[in-house]
Amino acid sequence: MKAALTRQEVGKHNSEEDLWCIVDHKVYDLSDFLDAHPGGNVVLQQVAGQDATTAFYNLHRHEVLQKYASLCIGTLENESPEVIDQQPGDLSQVPYAEPLWLTPAYSSPYYTDKHRALRKALRKFVDEHVTPEAQEKEKDGTFISQELIDKMANENVLAMRLGPGEHLTGRDLLSGTMKGEDFDAFADLIASQELARTGSRGFQDGNMAGMTISLTAVQHWLHNEPLKKKLTEEVLSGKKKMCLAITEAFAGSDVQGLRTTAELSEDGKTWTVNGTKKWITNGMFSDYFVTGCKTKKGLTVLLIPRGEGVETKLIKTAYSTAAATTYIQFENVKVPADHLMGEVDKGMITIMSNFNHERWMMACAVIQWSRAVLEECLKWSHQRLVFGKPLISQPVIRQKLAKMIAL
Repeated sequence: MKAALTRQEVGKHNSEEDLWCIVDHKVYDLSDFLDAHPGGNVVLQQVAGQDATTAFYNLHRHEVLQKYASLCIGTLENESPEVIDQQPGDLSQVPYAEPLWLTPAYSSPYYTDKHRALRKALRKFVDEHVTPEAQEKEKDGTFISQELIDKMANENVLAMRLGPGEHLTGRDLLSGTMKGEDFDAFADLIASQELARTGSRGFQDGNMAGMTISLTAVQHWLHNEPLKKKLTEEVLSGKKKMCLAITEAFAGSDVQGLRTTAELSEDGKTWTVNGTKKWITNGMFSDYFVTGCKTKKGLTVLLIPRGEGVETKLIKTAYSTAAATTYIQFENVKVPADHLMGEVDKGMITIMSNFNHERWMMACAVIQWSRAVLEECLKWSHQRLVFGKPLISQPVIRQKLAKMIAL
């Protein structure tokens, strides 16, 4: 950045060819940005050479300035910015935006220094690596990059997604911030909530959510120990992907109504699977499918590798296709008998028990989303001006915010 500038100097740069303005005591050279401005060039010409702080914050989040920080050429002489410039890993200063255990006035007996270190390291990782890609993918609908998957694998973030367990033994999480053996339910809550901070709902599911709800089943229910070990290593290293294939067009929450069938050969060596699955998260890029099937006396769960007879098609849902929501067809798919998970005809136990950690992660994420909504509403109600006053000055807005906080 250049040396400090004066308001008089900024005022001289007020033409279309040479346009400067001030936002929060910082000077921005927008001369080459006019045509690139999403809102057009006229609105920028209207503030040429002027202090545009009020106008800017009446329309934009502060993150926009961070995105275009390269346009900043200096700070006004003898003046300092007033708006907090959040950096990767920082806690929010907005009331109620963070869990109580992270506030200075509150002390929890359940969270240790290890938990705090994990939270700080994971938030920095998410801010620097996950959120930028999440916003990009949410918009263009493409799938998560192998580069990000590799970064998460290297830091054992993928392993954390499964919750506490033997799979974490001997692993150093986030460059040694916490040992895998110390990863407990509170650490699991932290991981689920920090990864939900991207604000990109489709990408959040696209970010290996299928793995988190299928590899857990492999860990608990696959009898083939060599295959379990191989699969765990492949998936947690990011080399292979997998998903949970339970839901069908005719059977959503009614799991007992599954129509996909699995028939065991007379020699007991091979299952033949036929049927369809719908709305399967991450199915488009998965190499393995933990699949619920109807058998003679109940349900049976099989681990099905992608191969002959397995066809996947992308489904466009209400949110971003970054989630890789999929329609799957199994046509005479041959599955080795030792890919059985749980017991034959008792797959309902396998399926429902596997839902436990999935529901836990969902609950953690919803709490984080609720905080995020409240945080954005509090910030915007202070920024946005209506009838010459901030929104927060309106009693009806304060009542709405108070109700959100109370809930």
